[in-house]
Amino acid sequence: MLSIYLFTLLNFLWGLVGTPVAIALARKFRLLDVPGGRKKHGGIMPRGAGLVLWSGYLIWALFTGNPGVEVPYIATGASLIFIVGYMDDMHPLPPLLRLAFHLFAALWVAFPLPIPFWQRALFTLWIAGSTNAYNLIDGMDGLCLTMTLITSVCALTFGGASAWLPFCGLVFGVLLWNFPQPRTFLGDGGSTLLGYICSSQLAWSIFPSAFGRNFIYLALILLFLGGVPVIDTLFAMTRRMLHGKSPFEPDRGHAHHKLQDMGLPKSATLIVMGAAHALIIAFGIRLLGVPLFDIF
Repeated sequence: MLSIYLFTLLNFLWGLVGTPVAIALARKFRLLDVPGGRKKHGGIMPRGAGLVLWSGYLIWALFTGNPGVEVPYIATGASLIFIVGYMDDMHPLPPLLRLAFHLFAALWVAFPLPIPFWQRALFTLWIAGSTNAYNLIDGMDGLCLTMTLITSVCALTFGGASAWLPFCGLVFGVLLWNFPQPRTFLGDGGSTLLGYICSSQLAWSIFPSAFGRNFIYLALILLFLGGVPVIDTLFAMTRRMLHGKSPFEPDRGHAHHKLQDMGLPKSATLIVMGAAHALIIAFGIRLLGVPLFDIF
């Protein structure tokens, strides 16, 4: 148990100390987020946090010893997700091409699961969807990182502290550079990486509970375990299609945008969104049969 806390501390320090280095690199190579249109942040912001998250997770996976059979699969898929996202940050890629890479990475991590084929297919779609959902929710300082922390803490219900706690440390170290006073953004590379790691680790955490579940019930569980990012994204995509727009077209119709447009301060918006995310995931865990008092 001591090694878990040590890796958590080391990952936290990696996020805290590595982020300013990544900020400098992002400025040097002009990997910048420029305000305008639906982007309301003030000033040009470097997108360097994703590099810290990816490198920190990869180093932990390489040197942590024997974290679990799933970690090599997740680390490999996460590397693909980050590289594609990083390329998209530099030169925007076609949405369908990004989705194809996300589906492949999701299949890569879901295929080894010892579950029926239809459940692997469902997990694949859910992981790919969550990967994109965390990217789409990344429209406010600290929101995506906070969603990730809440997901990770709730996932401790299923055990796996050796993987979730060091991940929490890494994310929290980066969060201090993103909220309340942002010095860097995640970029597509960072936000999709967080969605992929969260959903992949959750898939490996809950798959024993998937046996005996029918398609609709398991899909409902995964919907709630995806929390605010997945549910908000489904609403956003449905709204866009009903208005004759592409489901991938960005806008300011997400829940956090509406709360801010109503005049709610950034910190209050984060609290509301975080509380909703925790409650939704708690309900999903309860659907798996875990008593509510064992969740937190």
